[in-house]
Amino acid sequence: MEENRNVLGGPLIPCSTDPLTGFYRDGKCQVGPDDLGCHAVCCVVTEEFLAFSRASGNDLSTPAPLYGFPGLKPGDRWCVCAGRWKEALDAGYACPIVLEATSEAALRYVSRSILEEYAVTEDD
Repeated sequence: MEENRNVLGGPLIPCSTDPLTGFYRDGKCQVGPDDLGCHAVCCVVTEEFLAFSRASGNDLSTPAPLYGFPGLKPGDRWCVCAGRWKEALDAGYACPIVLEATSEAALRYVSRSILEEYAVTEDD
């Protein structure tokens, strides 16, 4: 599989290795043909986003040891489905994102200019 580019056109940098994220559990928001959910957006999750996701049927805060999932807390970085992030945006619960770690595949769901409005820098 060819490495994705980020939404800025550069190399896709890791989103998080602790907790380990990505559809392929490689730390990157790499999207491939078997990632039907398009886990492209590198989020810095907030309590509001986690509550919205839980209410929408995807509980990201409760640990699931069977799957090696520690549960997320505010401030964690996580590759989320671009469609879910767009739903959160539309509902007023979008969380900040790391552009350099967000796959260009996210642009199928939301414009670069909107993503830039929610951008944090790599050091934030």
